[in-house]
Amino acid sequence: MSIRAKKILLLLLAAALLAGSGQMQKFLNRDREQLGLTRMKALDNAPPVLAFTTVALGGFRGLIANVLWIRANDLQQDDKFFEAAQLATWITQLEPSFTQVWLFQAWNMAYNISVKFKDFPDRWRWVERGIELLRDEGLRYNPNDTLQYRELAWFFQHKMGANLDDANMYYKQQWAQEMAPLFGEHGTNFALLINPPDAAASNNAALFRDKYKMDAAFAQKIDTQYGPLDWRLPEAHAIYWGAQGLEAAKKNPDKVKADDLITVRRNIYQSMLQAFHHGRIIEDPFNKTYALGPNLDLVPKVNDAYLGMFAEETQPGMKDSILKAHRNFLKDAVYFLYENNRVAEAARWYKMLGEKYPDKTILDNDENSFPRNLTLDEYAVARVQSEIGDTSQERITGVIEGLIFRSYYEMAIGSDDRYQGYKNLARKVYENYQKKISTLKSNLERVGLPPFDVLNRTVLNRILDTQKPVLPYAARAVIRTQLGMPAEPSTPPNAAGPTNAPSVAVTNAVETVPTNSAAK
Repeated sequence: MSIRAKKILLLLLAAALLAGSGQMQKFLNRDREQLGLTRMKALDNAPPVLAFTTVALGGFRGLIANVLWIRANDLQQDDKFFEAAQLATWITQLEPSFTQVWLFQAWNMAYNISVKFKDFPDRWRWVERGIELLRDEGLRYNPNDTLQYRELAWFFQHKMGANLDDANMYYKQQWAQEMAPLFGEHGTNFALLINPPDAAASNNAALFRDKYKMDAAFAQKIDTQYGPLDWRLPEAHAIYWGAQGLEAAKKNPDKVKADDLITVRRNIYQSMLQAFHHGRIIEDPFNKTYALGPNLDLVPKVNDAYLGMFAEETQPGMKDSILKAHRNFLKDAVYFLYENNRVAEAARWYKMLGEKYPDKTILDNDENSFPRNLTLDEYAVARVQSEIGDTSQERITGVIEGLIFRSYYEMAIGSDDRYQGYKNLARKVYENYQKKISTLKSNLERVGLPPFDVLNRTVLNRILDTQKPVLPYAARAVIRTQLGMPAEPSTPPNAAGPTNAPSVAVTNAVETVPTNSAAK
């Protein structure tokens, strides 16, 4: 037989063997699927490099990924973050259907690498990269992976929404700036995203869908169910991705663990509580500061969420924790509603607090300091006193003046209900202190306070002082107009006033308890 004939014969034999192995591979794949041995499914719309690695490398993918993972960790230890990030991309390409690869690499960028940088813009880039890794890539190849939805919701809830990272306010600002063009000045614009009337709205709708991978109709449904939410803030997006995780779990109920579903639901409930505490952006037209306040419209929905979470919980210890958290939420809801002059709502929730938890004292800081059966007014005053820690004349005077100052600031920025709420609270604190020390006439003479009107006038004079202004000129002008006072005699050279004078005290006061800044 000639050499040419041998070559042709060998080629035909190779082709026959290759065809036979292809047919055999189909039977093997079918058996592996039936026996539950196939962990990786074929990827849809995968880029060429990823398609090649998942097919050509076969069983060596895991080994190569392990080597790259070790190398990436070494690079990170040496602060070579960008090289480590590139290796992370390769690792996810080698194991695109392995959930833990995506979870770890995204968490590593958002948490470990980000805090290595001192400048907030650098940190934000790594946090955003961690979010994008899960949202844009991980969920592309694993659209029904409940754990990836849970982790994505956690990034919005904890990394951006909570205050454990000292750059958290910067993250919130950056995210709000990205979302403001899409959701409008109040963060609730769904109509233009769902049915864009013009080219600009169509571009925004496409951006929302293609870049942020979000469904406007589903977001509106979530807002109806859990809101109203401000979608410029991270909590709304945490709830959105948590709800997407629950939807994904419905499609694969047999592959989702009960514990995973519980954590996804907690993402939603905890994010609702955070949105209640600081889910409202406070616009300061004078100082251009970014401040957050409570979203009081969420009180009924958050209450329902706690009751639902309690009903779903199966562990007795966790049930007790939920009840304690619910009680603390009701206490905050009553106080925040009261200070915003929503007294009727505060009274209704205060009644529920007493009915649902009758065996508990209202204030926990010192159970012997306050009676159990407080009126709503007494509770609000006691809450202030529990925050300041004592009732000395000097401290109470500072608290009252701080509350009065805050009331006029709220007047300046157009929050009339908060103005009235703070003014009422200041008067209640004043009356309570005077009543407490009035048992002896000598006490009134020794540690009594001047008349409330005198304290009010003192604070107002300080606010309207043009020599040492504590508020900008525009703010003082609003207050004068609201009080029916004549305009300032002349506009001082520094008419804008100090641009940062009240911003620190005011901003810090809003997100926690308003009396903190007053006490200081």
